[in-house]
Amino acid sequence: MTNIQEPVRAVPESLTGPLSERVDRLRRGRLDGDRWRAEADEWAAYADGRYQACVELRPTGRGAGGVRIGVKDTLDVAGFATRLGLRHYRHHPRSTSAALSGLPRSAVVAKLVTTEINIGRGHGCVNPYFPHLDPAGSSTGCAVAVAAGICDVAVGTDSVGSVRLPAAACGVVGLRLTHDPRHFGTGFRSSPLLDAPGLVTRTARDLAWAWGEGWFGSGPPVPEQRAAFRVGVVAEVLEHWRAPEVVRAQDMAVRALDAAGHPVRRVRLGEIWRWRGAVFELCARHAWETCRTWPERVTESFGTPTRLALESGAAVTDERLADIVVAARRARAAAPALFEDGGVDVWLLPAGPRPPRNLALTPAPVSTIPDPNDQDDPRLVGYASIASLAGLPAVTFPVAHDEALDAPIEMQAVGPPGSEPTLIAFAETMSELLNGPSFRIDRMPSGPVAESEAGR
Repeated sequence: MTNIQEPVRAVPESLTGPLSERVDRLRRGRLDGDRWRAEADEWAAYADGRYQACVELRPTGRGAGGVRIGVKDTLDVAGFATRLGLRHYRHHPRSTSAALSGLPRSAVVAKLVTTEINIGRGHGCVNPYFPHLDPAGSSTGCAVAVAAGICDVAVGTDSVGSVRLPAAACGVVGLRLTHDPRHFGTGFRSSPLLDAPGLVTRTARDLAWAWGEGWFGSGPPVPEQRAAFRVGVVAEVLEHWRAPEVVRAQDMAVRALDAAGHPVRRVRLGEIWRWRGAVFELCARHAWETCRTWPERVTESFGTPTRLALESGAAVTDERLADIVVAARRARAAAPALFEDGGVDVWLLPAGPRPPRNLALTPAPVSTIPDPNDQDDPRLVGYASIASLAGLPAVTFPVAHDEALDAPIEMQAVGPPGSEPTLIAFAETMSELLNGPSFRIDRMPSGPVAESEAGR
C-alpha cells in the first residue's frame, strides 16, 4: 500500500479546470491531443498506484475527445472483464450493459473497484482529498477515481446510496438516476427494484456537461436559465438526530437559498420516511437469492461482512419481502404527488446524518446491513435510502468543509421521476451560492490518518 503521508505530485494543468473547457480546447486545437493523452495516462498510473481505484486501467484512446470514463466493475463493458469485486470470478461479456450503451466506447479507460457483490465492505481504496476518511459504499472506486483525476466521469450503480455516499465522502458530486429496469437488461443486479445507474464527476458543472452529451438517453437538457427553485426541507430529518457539523451545513444552505429568493418550506415524507430502512432488507434478500445459484468456489471466498449481509438476506421471510415490495410500489406511486402537493421542485436533506467515518477513530460496522430493529435510527440508516425506496433521482454535492474534522459536508437533493436536469441545475446553483467548496489533491490531511480497509 502506498504511504499516503508522502507528498503528492502536482496534478498536470491539462487535467484540471472545467471538463467542458478542456474538451473545447482539444476540439479547437488549442490543446495538443497527443500531449494531453500522455499526461493523462502518466498521471492515471501514478494516481492509481496511490489511491487504488482501478481493477483495470488502459491508455486513453485517440477518439476519447478529452474525456476519460471509468465504469464500476459490476457493469458489463464489452472487451473488459467483469469481476463483481470477487477474487475467483471473471465474466467476459460480449455486449455492454444497456445502462452504458450511449457512452463513447473509446473514452472508457478503466473498470473501477467495487466491494464484493456490492454488499461487502473491504475495498482497498484511499480517499484522495481526505485519506483519513472512509470513501464508503460499493461504488467506492468511482468516487476515488474521479477525485484522484484518474477519470473525469465514472459510472456506477446506486442501490442504497452506493454512488451518492462515496461521492459525499470524497468531496465530489454523485447523481443517482431515476429507477428504470431497462437500464440493466440481463447484467448483474444487486436488487432489481432498487438498482439505478449513477454518475460521479468532480463538480456540478462537469456533471451538467456530461449529462448534456446525451449518454443516458435523449431527455431534457440542464436548464441554462435558472429560475427560483422551490425547495422542500424534509421535516422528519429536522426532528431526528444529526451531527452538529451537518446541522450547521444544512442551516447555511437554507439561509443561502432564502437570501437568493428560492422559496423554502417544510415537507413530510410520511410512509416513504418510515419504510426507508426496509430497503436494506430488500437488497440483502435479493443478493442472497442471486448467490444461491452461484458455484461454491465463488461463495466460499466471501469475506465476513459479505457473509453477514447475505445471512441478513436469508432471514427476510417471503411474507416480509412481499410487504417491502408493496411499500416500495406505494412509495413510487405517491412520490410525484408529494412534490406537486407540497409545491416544491426538490427535497433538500443532508447526504447523511453525520460526516464521513474517520478510519483512525471510528471502527466500521461489521455488516453493511443494519439490524431490522434499528430501521428508525438515522445514525444507522441515514437518508440515501429515501430515493432508493421511491425510485427517485438524487444528487449529492459538497456545501462545506469542516476544518475541525477535516471533512467534506455534503447535501442531497431528491427530485420527481425524470428530474435529473433540475437536480443538476440545483447542484450548480448551490455551488454558486456557497462559493464552492473545492478540494485539492496535493494537500496534506490535517486529521488522523489510518490505512485503508483493504482485506478487512
